[in-house]
Amino acid sequence: MARTPDYFEGKTIAITGAGSGIGRSAAVIFAREGARVICADINEDGGRKTVEMVKEAGGDAFFVGTDVTEREAVRAMVRKGIERFGRIDFLLNSAGSALKRCGFLEIDDALWDLTYDLNVKGTFYGMQEILPHMLENDGGVIVNIASMSHKRGGPGTSVHYASAKGSVLTMTLGVAREFADRGIRCLSISPASVNTAFQEASGTSSEMAARLVERIPMKRNAEPDEIAELALFMCSDACQFMTADTVYVSGGGGFR
Repeated sequence: MARTPDYFEGKTIAITGAGSGIGRSAAVIFAREGARVICADINEDGGRKTVEMVKEAGGDAFFVGTDVTEREAVRAMVRKGIERFGRIDFLLNSAGSALKRCGFLEIDDALWDLTYDLNVKGTFYGMQEILPHMLENDGGVIVNIASMSHKRGGPGTSVHYASAKGSVLTMTLGVAREFADRGIRCLSISPASVNTAFQEASGTSSEMAARLVERIPMKRNAEPDEIAELALFMCSDACQFMTADTVYVSGGGGFR
């Protein structure tokens, strides 16, 4: 929560991957605190549903169809957000996926490239397109969704994804340190497994899902709103000395 009452009132957040999972939860939670929300997603039905949820809760939001693997689409999203709300104070890069679970030798060029396009380029484009605007406004906060998988390496199931999320962490660190003295904070969140469409979309078997839960001391996955509430705190004025860091949300799990 923010230290100042009504801190998020009148401020704007752009969220990629807002059509489901962590992105959708973040849209509703930031709106709950008074923020206006730009819901960006390639999934029009999902993105528009999120907008409906925000408005039903009394918030203000609009949908922008956005393929984060295309720079021009991300640029257009930022432009439309500024045109609608006047400024963008926060960016949550939530769009990402492992796309497909497989062993290392099964990773082909297409899977590798698409994984990096979605998880790395999507984050890179978002930061590059919004930073000039934030610098003009003398401040802003960027939160990137990374993953604990970069610590484990994804052996046997997702080396491509773990590698991409490691790149997200590195970019977060570099951007945070480069712009720290210019009013910009940049952070990442590294969750363990989260109950989202990610698992089914990546082909996670029920047996693999059970193994993932078994090695978490809490014996459950995270819920999307638990990650989104952390993003809210990171963007708030209660977190102003924090930048460049990643926060592991693991249910007590380690890095095996």
